[in-house]
Amino acid sequence: MDVRAQVSMVFHLDKCIGCHTCSIACKNIWTDRKGTEYHWWNNVETKPGTGFPTLWEDQEKYRGGWERDPRTGKVRLKLQGKLGTLTNIFYNPYLPRIDDYYEPWTYDYENLFNAPLSDDQPTARPISMVTGEYIDTVEAGPNWDDDLGGSPVYADNDPNLKNLSPEERRSMQELGNLVFFYLPRICNHCLNPGCVAACPAGAIYKRGEDGIVLISQEKCRAWRMCISGCPYKKVYFNWFTGKSEKCILCYPRLETGQPPACFHACVGRIRYLGLILYDADRITWAISQPDEYLVEAQRSVILDPFDPEVIRNAKANGITDLMIEYAQRSPVYKFFKLWKLALPLHPEFRTLPMLFYVPPMQPVQAVQRNGVYETVDAGQEGLAPMLAALEKNRTPIKYLASLFSAGNEQIIREVYHKLIAVRIYMRFKKVGDVTPGDVQRALQLGQTTPDECEAIWRLTSLPTFEERFVVPPLAREMAVENQFPELDPERRNYPTYRAEVGFGFRKAPERRW
Repeated sequence: MDVRAQVSMVFHLDKCIGCHTCSIACKNIWTDRKGTEYHWWNNVETKPGTGFPTLWEDQEKYRGGWERDPRTGKVRLKLQGKLGTLTNIFYNPYLPRIDDYYEPWTYDYENLFNAPLSDDQPTARPISMVTGEYIDTVEAGPNWDDDLGGSPVYADNDPNLKNLSPEERRSMQELGNLVFFYLPRICNHCLNPGCVAACPAGAIYKRGEDGIVLISQEKCRAWRMCISGCPYKKVYFNWFTGKSEKCILCYPRLETGQPPACFHACVGRIRYLGLILYDADRITWAISQPDEYLVEAQRSVILDPFDPEVIRNAKANGITDLMIEYAQRSPVYKFFKLWKLALPLHPEFRTLPMLFYVPPMQPVQAVQRNGVYETVDAGQEGLAPMLAALEKNRTPIKYLASLFSAGNEQIIREVYHKLIAVRIYMRFKKVGDVTPGDVQRALQLGQTTPDECEAIWRLTSLPTFEERFVVPPLAREMAVENQFPELDPERRNYPTYRAEVGFGFRKAPERRW
């Protein structure tokens, strides 16, 4: 058992209001420089929709992530092997174009403000922030399909709709049943990242102490294989510096005990962050499982931080008691491993993403019976409305399974049964308009207990700042001490001594996983 620590995240989609505050917070801090105009390390997409960049989920087009050989069970990089890397080193045929993102623009405000008197209203024409030339028509943007889940232009092109029947697709776009939800995305800081494997220069690595995936700006040689290798398209090319860049999970903030900027700024409070412990020895086994078993395989990689054997092996690997304590308090462990409510995005990419999503509770299709707005059909009178509503969810189970469980519909049903059970139990407790029989039936279907429902409700609805963001003590100073053993332990905290030995002015060696 090779126990390691990883900073991980959960996004609760039922609470996302699509305000894009997270995107702006990230943009203002990290990507407001020349060359990063089209970078959105954090973006919020509308689903169904084509996403950003356009059709990023279509790996037949971009060839990101990993693929499993059904005959041997072995997993290989979907992009190419060593020979393919050598052949395509100067031309990557699977690289997204600027049109797949959008050409960033600003406006000619000078003409608007300084135009001479005229009978016509002056205008501010769009200007490309890349070429500086006027753009005739703005055709795309970072959230171009925002709130257009029912639009045939965008929703019909969503790759996750391919397994739905024509009737199911039509029903999602009918005026009375129109539905969409928001999907915020950042780098998943995967356990088996495709970007790391695809980089010919070895410029991408996972930090040993927290698993954050970073790009060495010194080693990057602009081959851009990492962009294709990442199936989530969360690596961007800076056209000004000639280097690849990506979300760094605000590690300078984490090292001072603060959550990342997008987490801190989230209006809907959908984001949770915590430390998890995982078994690195099980990664190869987990990614080689058939699609329908990938979610459970990933759950088996995550370890119980209360298990004495796990604690013993963690300490043997240099994980401190304080880090283990924070792993025990982690909300990510509860949502993903303990309660089994959070799911990885597209586990079939086999990168073992460390960002998990609690699926949204969508509106249900209802009918009016005897003047009452009712969700219970004939033959289901013995069930509470919310229990009978799952099969009539406006977003089909198949669609959600394509997003979060590699097509395994049973996992989606189990998640929703538990989410519905929590709502029925709390409604029984707070409102009192649900019968005890319905509560018992909901608890059985959700395979949960009243105590667990209460705990889920509290962490979902009433969490404090400290409960949402259990930022572990990353002990970066200990990593630095290991990297600079020549520092005098009694003087290393004095700024003058640190300046004398050049501490802080030279690059620490990268720690690879």
